[in-house]
Amino acid sequence: MLHRIFGIETEYGLLINEEQPDRPPSWVAYQIIEHLFRVKRYGVLDLHHRGYDEPPGNGGFLLNGGRMYVDMGHLEFASPECHSLRDLVASDRAGDWILQDAIEELGLAENVSLIKNNIDHETGATFGCHENYLVSRNFPFSYKGLGKLIPFLVTRQIFTGAGRIGSAENHDGWIPIEDLAGQDPLMQASHERLAVPFQISQRADYIVNDFFEWVQHNRAIINTRDEPLADPTQFRRIHLLVGDSNLSEIATTLKMGTTGLVLQLIEDGHAPTGLDFHDPVETLRAVSRDSDRTWMVTLATGERLSAIDIQDRFLELARKHYHGQDEETDWVLELWEGVLNDLRGDYKQLVGRVDWASKLWLLETFREQENLPWEDPWLKSLDLEYHNVDPQKGLYFGLVEEGSAPRVTTNDAIQLAKYAPPRNTRAFGRGEVIRHLSEQSWPDVQDSHQSEHRFPPYVINWSVFQVRGSSAFIMPDPFRTYAQEVRDHLKI
Repeated sequence: MLHRIFGIETEYGLLINEEQPDRPPSWVAYQIIEHLFRVKRYGVLDLHHRGYDEPPGNGGFLLNGGRMYVDMGHLEFASPECHSLRDLVASDRAGDWILQDAIEELGLAENVSLIKNNIDHETGATFGCHENYLVSRNFPFSYKGLGKLIPFLVTRQIFTGAGRIGSAENHDGWIPIEDLAGQDPLMQASHERLAVPFQISQRADYIVNDFFEWVQHNRAIINTRDEPLADPTQFRRIHLLVGDSNLSEIATTLKMGTTGLVLQLIEDGHAPTGLDFHDPVETLRAVSRDSDRTWMVTLATGERLSAIDIQDRFLELARKHYHGQDEETDWVLELWEGVLNDLRGDYKQLVGRVDWASKLWLLETFREQENLPWEDPWLKSLDLEYHNVDPQKGLYFGLVEEGSAPRVTTNDAIQLAKYAPPRNTRAFGRGEVIRHLSEQSWPDVQDSHQSEHRFPPYVINWSVFQVRGSSAFIMPDPFRTYAQEVRDHLKI
């Protein structure tokens, strides 16, 4: 897609299938990290502190140019920089495969499951899916400019949502004024589990602000942190954490591709106006919890529209201005139009393409067969199993097996993406660094001296690396591969 670099960061849930496990999930996470980097040599571990919460050995960069690490006790995979959506989907799926391979090679597959979702029904823990989009430094990075993105993000969940049973408790002491006043039946906490047995988004309940700089405890629709991980005079990075983790390859493509086009509309001054909400967070939740799936919302102007109508306005302008700009754009426009048309009819038309629809169909079918109420624990278990990345167990992969879930990549492409970075972005040059370093021996983190933590043999970041004995090599442009320059620098 024109002038766009994409990336996805996925946090995984670890489910230990034992009544009384003798090891916590975090122990399993670190076993996987040790296996990937020490045994399989999929990359090189950090030998330095990346932050107060990322000590040496916490994770590292992979041969494919991405990162695998432990974040607050759970595994997280950050994809390499991708210039095409097919590369992005393949890289995203490669993260799943790398981790599932490790589970099996460690002999843990019978008792441990990797869950690519965003919630734990029992503990209330959440797992994020963070989206990254490179934009020009000239992007209108202000409340006025970014505000044009809000209506799109609030309503895109109708095709990007992963779906969930029930709803979240209020947490961190945050209670909407509507709950206290009892004004909004969709927002009442005590009995909403029965009122909203199923909703279309997993993240909607955990978003409490429209704009905020940090990602913990005050999750916002748009994260306003200015951290480009590239030349700050040329680029910005739009970092979003409002979206769900997707299993459907079509849903991942639509989530990233449509957002990329809307960012282009904003950059070029073509974004629709007059679609603001009085309270975007409340609207986000109301759309997610609308059991009738009409998704009617009220604009700040008082006008009533459906979420589909709002998406149609963005699609219409994207088609008007960008149809024909490249093959990938036209592909996204076609997918976008198709899914919006089908959302106006029976949701079953979307099974295999939209995760919430696929999950709802599976749960409804099973619930009717077994005559179960929505609050039955069996359904919650199936909710989780939809997201199991093990293709032998995950319910989504049953749809793939029977041909009901269209693919946008191939197993061969995913297998390649486990080891090889995209060859048209900065990840290619970083991959050369990782490959060179992974062929050498390095001290165990536990055996290295404190001085080596401060002055390690190598330091690798997204836009720079340095190997002891040579100068730092800066890679400020994510669109450049730097492959030959890196080889020359390392004399390989």
